[in-house]
Amino acid sequence: MIRQRRIELLAPAKNLECGIEAVNHGADAVYIGAPKFGARAAAVNSLEDIAALVAYAHLYNVRIYVTVNTILKEEELEETEKMIWALYRIGVDALIVQDMGITRMNLPPIPLHASTQMDNRTPEKVRFLAEAGFRQVVLARELSLQDIRGIHEACPQVPLEVFVHGALCVSYSGQCYVSQACFGRSANRGECAQFCRLPFSLVDADGKTIVQNKHLLSLKDMNRSDELEQLLDAGVTSLKIEGRLKDVSYVKNVTAAYRQKLDRLFARRKEYTRASSGACRYTFTPQLDKSFSRGFTTYFLQGRERDITSFDTPKSLGEEMGTLKEQRGNWLTVAGLKPFHNGDGLCFLDEQGHLQGFRINRVEGNKLYPAGPMPRIRPRTRLYRNYDQGFERLLERKSADRKIALTWELADTAFGFALTATDEDDNHVTLSFPANKEVARTPQTENLRNQLIKLGNTPYEVCDADGVSIRLSGNWFIPASLLTDWRRQVIDRLTAARRIAYRQELAVWKPTRHPFPGTTSLTYLGNVMNTAAASFYRDHGIASIAPAFEKEPVPDAVLMFCRHCLRFSMGWCPTHQKGRSPYHEPYYLVGTDGKHFRLEFDCKQCQMKVIHA
Repeated sequence: MIRQRRIELLAPAKNLECGIEAVNHGADAVYIGAPKFGARAAAVNSLEDIAALVAYAHLYNVRIYVTVNTILKEEELEETEKMIWALYRIGVDALIVQDMGITRMNLPPIPLHASTQMDNRTPEKVRFLAEAGFRQVVLARELSLQDIRGIHEACPQVPLEVFVHGALCVSYSGQCYVSQACFGRSANRGECAQFCRLPFSLVDADGKTIVQNKHLLSLKDMNRSDELEQLLDAGVTSLKIEGRLKDVSYVKNVTAAYRQKLDRLFARRKEYTRASSGACRYTFTPQLDKSFSRGFTTYFLQGRERDITSFDTPKSLGEEMGTLKEQRGNWLTVAGLKPFHNGDGLCFLDEQGHLQGFRINRVEGNKLYPAGPMPRIRPRTRLYRNYDQGFERLLERKSADRKIALTWELADTAFGFALTATDEDDNHVTLSFPANKEVARTPQTENLRNQLIKLGNTPYEVCDADGVSIRLSGNWFIPASLLTDWRRQVIDRLTAARRIAYRQELAVWKPTRHPFPGTTSLTYLGNVMNTAAASFYRDHGIASIAPAFEKEPVPDAVLMFCRHCLRFSMGWCPTHQKGRSPYHEPYYLVGTDGKHFRLEFDCKQCQMKVIHA
């Protein structure tokens, strides 16, 4: 018998609506912001909305994780503890956290997951976190398949969560301080100012401009939809979609796309199975390039690659549609195979490399008539569609159903009839109904079967012809209205039974004292903001603890640690490309506001560091 490993598709939710649609479109788990202290300050949710999402999701055995993954000020600890208890009481399955001070609170028995903000990239760090009590660890986005496999082999019992889709931070998460240094908005406090999406010039030590006004720290978006099998084989158990600030159409489309990919994989690889209940049906065909993207990359999954950046624009390009074929008067034509629609939004990069866009007013045959002034576009310029009106209208409506498989058995008893419902998770309910038995004039089996499969707006469906079993000793007549009432009562009881049967994972928190790996001192990179976090680290062998950068800025500190390297992007990497630059180091990034940032290249760690000059 094949031992199956349960695989979790983890989708984002900005709000209750997005969370419900993530469930409807196939998520096995959903992560959503807490009322406070989440790493997206603009995506907070009330306890009432989170409770409503929990109730909806648990019916499908979908787990709800709440993000409480900022570093906390001293005066916020008590409020955070009260909030955690409130989240536990409404049934939240786990918290995604960054601040180690949380482990020193009086916690309810709720599991904690180690946020990627903890900078989790080594087997030693993952093992330390597991021994400290963390039930799941979110790995750094920069890791390769080989890195992930090494962590899994060293820590085989630790569930590993890996990002598979969405926007990329250019710095290792939790190790970016540039927003705090420049704008007083801490990324570790959920207030990132998107510094990495700004335009910069690259200047050498002699003041020569190498590149002018390009988005040199802006990365493409991650898309690992074709690498899911490799990730599972490397030991990943949770596949995470980024996007707690994204709108509901993004959540619908991307969740559905990954659900379909995984279901096809599970059909072929029986050792993997989904982690929740219910099958999804869609009214649209998911297509990842129709949702927000800056172009796609698998990032460092297969090692270092050159094409990971979005230097020209930090905005969404969308799907490639072809190239400009002809432009005359007030219309243009495109050399491509995809159809256009009235209202579509198109964009292109002009001769200066700047992103320009326009709307299509109407489509007549192969002619496109732009709304407003005719844009000036060079022949053979590549055109992209970043707003597909027809696709968005599909997603504005109900676009998915998620149904739990159910079977019926109708039998007679000494005093009437018994109706039994059994769902795909082997929950079953039998209700007996007293009734007089009257012989029908015509055969009733098909009528009874047809009545029982009418499950309408319930979360259930009968999946096949054998899903209704009629075991009657006679050809009894049961009025349709009566059977409809029995069916409703049984369904209500089955739903209640599913809620009772839901097993919430518990975690009893006990203080631990195993040594922190590799060091006995922490710099500002430890992100220690409060005395509870400092106490945790002292208990784990750290003798010297510097305060967080947000608490006490460090002169000449490295503000960003990046796997993305501009020397590599320019072809000058001495390690991977054996390249040589014609310019003199150090190089500087110069913002449009005149601020300078020195670049350092650590080839041993394969990193680029950004330092305020």
